[in-house]
Amino acid sequence: MTFRKYLVLAGVMFCAAIGDSLLSRGMKQVGGVSLDHLPKVILAVLNPSVALGILLLLGFFASYMTALSWADLTFVLPATSLGYVVLTLIAKFYLHETVSTTRWIGILLISAGVGFVTQGPELTHHPAKHAPKEECVAVPAGEKP
Repeated sequence: MTFRKYLVLAGVMFCAAIGDSLLSRGMKQVGGVSLDHLPKVILAVLNPSVALGILLLLGFFASYMTALSWADLTFVLPATSLGYVVLTLIAKFYLHETVSTTRWIGILLISAGVGFVTQGPELTHHPAKHAPKEECVAVPAGEKP
């Protein structure tokens, strides 16, 4: 893998983790919203944390699409799941959420799984299903092909 591909995967990881954290922080500031009260939903988007979270999640989506353009989903998704570790650390130390021992064990299992996935190829190469067809050329009568 090239350095550029590692940067794209890091973009997926960090944009998702930071974007989700900012979105969570902003929505806790805004309070409960419902689709029944559309003006409050629109005002929620104007909260700086929510707006920045949405922008970072758009960055996540762009990075994710880029990664999927050169690698299999079964490679990209686990490789970027290290973002769960980053997200949990942000939630613990920035949002001051309580993270149970069971969650930490789950994060360790995710990290171990990522280690297994990265040992395989990033893209599956499929053999050609059909051999190329030979081109038919009309030969005038009396000439050899």
